[in-house]
Amino acid sequence: MVKRPVPPPDETALAVPVRVRPGAGRNRVGGRYEGPHGPALIIAVGAPAVDGKATEAVRRALAAALDVRPADVELKLGATSRDKVFTVSAPGAGLAGRLAALRDGSASR
Repeated sequence: MVKRPVPPPDETALAVPVRVRPGAGRNRVGGRYEGPHGPALIIAVGAPAVDGKATEAVRRALAAALDVRPADVELKLGATSRDKVFTVSAPGAGLAGRLAALRDGSASR
């Protein structure tokens, strides 16, 4: 597996590496996966990995878990991969902390 770097940081956006588990019994956000883009947040969704349905479900689940609008979450890399990078535009104070708690702690939503 080739490791690709996460896109360069943008001061107005936060890059969020994600590992997708499509077709899960229920939606769940939480856990850590050492993926090709670095430590990734695991997001399980009930949507199938067909025609972008899982990606859209992940985008919405990520937005809900981080308490941001779904429109503020955009796919940057990995449209057809389970390893994706999303960007959260205009991240508020504490967003990095919430992300770390979801990825490294036992928080789930």
